[in-house]
Amino acid sequence: TILRVMQKYNLLSVVRRKKFHYCSQYLHRYPNLLNREFTAEKPNQKWVTDISYIKTVQGFMYLSIIRDLYDNSIVAYKTDKEQSIKLVLDTIKAAKRKEKITAEVQLHSDQGFQYTSQAYFNLTQSYGITPSMSRRGNPYDNALAENFFSILKTECIHRVKLATYEEASLLIGEYINFYNNYRIQSKTKLTPLEKRIQFVA
Repeated sequence: TILRVMQKYNLLSVVRRKKFHYCSQYLHRYPNLLNREFTAEKPNQKWVTDISYIKTVQGFMYLSIIRDLYDNSIVAYKTDKEQSIKLVLDTIKAAKRKEKITAEVQLHSDQGFQYTSQAYFNLTQSYGITPSMSRRGNPYDNALAENFFSILKTECIHRVKLATYEEASLLIGEYINFYNNYRIQSKTKLTPLEKRIQFVA
């Protein structure tokens, strides 16, 4: 019978397991507060966040970043072998350690399961961060996060063959340091650091 064939090839358990995973993670959705307004009047007012993969000989490594829309700097980043909720939470925690977070901070993301999770909701609530979320199937809603990954891969990652996760992590760290402190932005004609100092002055 059809049921016996499906059991033989383990099709029933595959469908059941996939459905449970989806429902268990898809908890919170947020309005698109950013609404493609990719500018900010001061630092730590609007942040965008996303995850991208980096190919190495050992396998894929995942990079999570938070980018400040005031000066386009990378406020915080983390890497890991898994595209996990923990990776996203660790990135936010790193941003909190580095920057002064107030109730004005808006953190925009796509609708990935990491950002709809209960853990993400709890952490942003405890830090006083206001989540914002792209509409489903609208990558341009988070274009500035995607833009950084494009720059990173074009100027750095695609120029070398990365053998290990450690090598990739070190290279990413070096590039982000260069990007924040020395790379001139086309619109402002300033580095992110110079733009931020300009605000403080």
